[in-house]
Amino acid sequence: MPHDPYRALYLHIPFCASRCGYCDFATRACAADDKRMDEYVERLVLELRRKAKEGELSAIETVYVGGGTPTHLGHGRLSSLLYALSLSVDLAREGLEFTMEANPESLDGRLVKDMWALGANRLSLGVQSFDDEVLRLLGRPHTAQGALDAVAAARERFQNVSLDLMCGIPGQSRDSLEDSLRRAVALEVPHISVYPLSIERGTPFDKAVLAGLMEPADDDTQADHMLLAQQILQEAGYRRYEVASYAKPGFECRHNEAYWTGVPYLGLGEAAATMTQNAERRMRVTDGRVTDDLDRPQMEAEDLMLAMRMADGVSDGRLARAAEFLPGAPAALESLAADGYVVHEDGRWRPTEAGWLCGNDLYGRLFDLA
Repeated sequence: MPHDPYRALYLHIPFCASRCGYCDFATRACAADDKRMDEYVERLVLELRRKAKEGELSAIETVYVGGGTPTHLGHGRLSSLLYALSLSVDLAREGLEFTMEANPESLDGRLVKDMWALGANRLSLGVQSFDDEVLRLLGRPHTAQGALDAVAAARERFQNVSLDLMCGIPGQSRDSLEDSLRRAVALEVPHISVYPLSIERGTPFDKAVLAGLMEPADDDTQADHMLLAQQILQEAGYRRYEVASYAKPGFECRHNEAYWTGVPYLGLGEAAATMTQNAERRMRVTDGRVTDDLDRPQMEAEDLMLAMRMADGVSDGRLARAAEFLPGAPAALESLAADGYVVHEDGRWRPTEAGWLCGNDLYGRLFDLA
């Protein structure tokens, strides 16, 4: 079917040095000399070339290479992939955002220079914590000092550096989280994300909880940790623009914003999702399997729901357009406001802290409109 042009491109690299105890992503641990990585990169390069020839990459505005651990590919493989990407996408386009994910244990100065030279202009580092005891519990293959060294290497070329931290980790104290947050702030990176740990079914953490060997953080602890992150980061001049993300002005991650604002995106690689849409239909496909097939009312409900992940929420004008297909939308937002989940001010409906902390209720009530 004819569809709107893709404006965001995601490349998935499913390899890591080791798998963390909480991970349920489509990844696998492998040695640095594993030939499967060579074969995977070759297939991804061919897919990039094919999509470029089909004209599917001509309107790309953001690129994100994630995983897994893209930097685990090493210099040769990663350079080959990024060179093919540079031939397929106009990376020199004004304003294009090109993010590379990296983990500290596989990042060095040479790799930083290679990525920068081949067009990357944003680097996202999976630090998770600056507490060695917490890192050992998570199964991370790096230390706090290794994370500091990686940030220093990244700053040799990249101004736009993001750090990922986790909170609500079993056994993580409030003091430990506060120390990690303050050390991240002291590094003066312009973007920090703070994610509450979710223990997913089938992971080693899940098995440990079921066996009584691990006590998960309760909802109150996770809420307290998220509020602590908000306090420290906002005091340091970061704006919380999305439920888990904070940025200095002008450093918001546009690629992640694309996911929450209905921008069509193309995913290449194992387990990468593609979202295709036109005026009447939205589809998501992963590994050739349709995971979502939404009609126009469902699209409108999803857009309202996803917008509530963002601090800016929904404008009155956007709500009026949604109401053409979802007559109950204005009343739903009024009800959410009465419950303290959203607030109406300056012509916008914005999520409150309570709305974000009770996100499942907020998002569910909006999507149920369809």
